[in-house]
Order: sequence, then C-alpha cells, then structure tokens
Amino acid sequence: MLRSLLPPPGVVRAVRRGGFALLGLLNLAWGGWAVAAPRHFFATFPGGGLHWTAAYPPYNQHLIVDLGATMLTLAVLFLGAAVADRPAVSWLTGLATAVFGTLHFGFHALHGGQMGTADRVLSLLSLVGGALLPPALAATHHLEESG
Repeated sequence: MLRSLLPPPGVVRAVRRGGFALLGLLNLAWGGWAVAAPRHFFATFPGGGLHWTAAYPPYNQHLIVDLGATMLTLAVLFLGAAVADRPAVSWLTGLATAVFGTLHFGFHALHGGQMGTADRVLSLLSLVGGALLPPALAATHHLEESG
C-alpha cells in the first residue's frame, strides 16, 4: 500500500538532485555577490526591495566577505551532492548544512536587528528552510530504497 503512494524513484531522484542544485546555485550567486561587491551585498541582500543584512549595522567588509566565502563553500557542498547523488554525500551535505542553518537561525531568532515584523518573519522562514531542506533532500534516498 505505502509503495503505491510513493512517487517513482526517477521522480524522487530528480527532485533531490534539483533541490541540491538549486541550493547550490543560490549560494553560488549570493556568495559571489558578497565576495565581489560586499558593500552592495550588505546594503541590498536579499534583493527585491528587502534589506535583511543592512538591518544589522554597522557595515563590516571582512564579515561580509567571510559570509560570501561561507556561501561559496555551501555551494560546493550542495552542487557536489547534486552531481554525486550518493546517500553518504547527500547526508554529509544535509547534516553539515543543517548545523550551519540551525546556528544561523538561532542567532536571528534571538536578534532581530532593525527589521520590521514582516521582514523578520520572512527572514526566519527562509532560515528554517535552509536548516531543514538539505537533510530532507538527503532523506529522499530512503524513499528510493523503499520503492
């Protein structure tokens, strides 16, 4: 009965690889932006009229470039998981990035900076997703084994 409710293994694999690839490309873009133009990144991240990073003044070039380097490292992990598509690689990526994501969320849950309520809620939701999505993607290997 349960097997009939599961999507075909090819669909599960495509969602997992696509999810890791999307996370990798996002972190590649954000990390490259932070390293190449730290002041602009600080003033305008995440874009679309939102200014989440600027809600935590003062501007610190070293901190923003280090954040960019962290995002580029995350991009390597996510893209590696998308390409390799092996349970051990996916789990290592999912758990390592969940540690970062959970600690990142924890800081922002306790420190709202100068954000308004709507920005704070959106920011925290994105951070929760960043902590939960990678291990959830890794867990999809189990669906293929069950199917």
